Amino acid sequence: MGLLPDFRTAERGFWRMTPNELTAATSGAQEAPGDAASASRRAAVEVPTLLLLVATYVAWLGVTFAYGRWSLALVAPLAVLLLTLHSSLQHEIVHGHPTRWAALNRLLGIVPLSLWLPYERYRCLHRVHHNDVRLTDPLDDPESFYWTRAQWGELGPLARALLRFQQTLAGRVLIGSLWRIGAFWHAEWQALRAGDRPVRRAWLEHLLWCVPVIAWIELVCGMPLWLYAAATVIPSNGLLLVRSFAEHRARPAVPARIAIVERSWLLGPLYLFNNLHALHHETPTLPWYAYPSHYRRHRERLLAANGALVYRTYFDVARRYLFSPHDVLEHPTDRAP
Repeated sequence: MGLLPDFRTAERGFWRMTPNELTAATSGAQEAPGDAASASRRAAVEVPTLLLLVATYVAWLGVTFAYGRWSLALVAPLAVLLLTLHSSLQHEIVHGHPTRWAALNRLLGIVPLSLWLPYERYRCLHRVHHNDVRLTDPLDDPESFYWTRAQWGELGPLARALLRFQQTLAGRVLIGSLWRIGAFWHAEWQALRAGDRPVRRAWLEHLLWCVPVIAWIELVCGMPLWLYAAATVIPSNGLLLVRSFAEHRARPAVPARIAIVERSWLLGPLYLFNNLHALHHETPTLPWYAYPSHYRRHRERLLAANGALVYRTYFDVARRYLFSPHDVLEHPTDRAP
């Protein structure tokens, strides 16, 4: 099977879903009782999100333009933080923020600052992930890190060793970024070879949007593309993997599969409070800036529902799992119930 973790995803239907198929796939997603009502009360324009998005684009232009004037030791970390924030904002946009107009939201989020992931493919796959009844399933959840027994049995010793290393936080950060990108590209290439038209359209659109980004980086800023990828894109993806590392665990009850990281006042704002992940799955239409107060009001109920699957901070996650596995790789029941 090779080394990449998601060779199996090349055969998953959700990698190549049409809009109608996506609607069917996400029809099982659960809404909180007040979710529909809160969605109807949402502002036409969520000003904090819009301002943050504009500030992120302006800051990215400024930081990358400073390459050659500032030390790379300053430019790279700032760019990593901005790319991580931009990815968090794209996640907000996928869930219908910051305006009521889907076409405008899409335009705001489609600029590929990280280059490797087409926005439309991320949108489709993440919407499937929010079919909560299939969370952690090795085949149905595109963001699952679990494997079926049959899939695991097809892997060679080196692939298994690398996957086990990524079950520690250190491994997920150190090699998970390249692994994730490579696995995703492999699955996409398989879909393209199979003649999948939606995937081809998404990639053609993505490549067109990459042209101005690359032109800015290479021609205007004078930064080699390989350096931009190595010093900013890959570390940013690694930082995002800190957030997703302990978000989900395979459990019989659906709410018990979704974790919470409390009091994360360093990484929490960078992730737009998606560390309060059980709340996000319950109410994905809630804007990021409303999460802390909403969580304080509903904390006891959320913890009772998810079986107190909670971490105090990401330092707590690191203390437990920096060099220890977060969970087994084979799904405990082979497939989610």
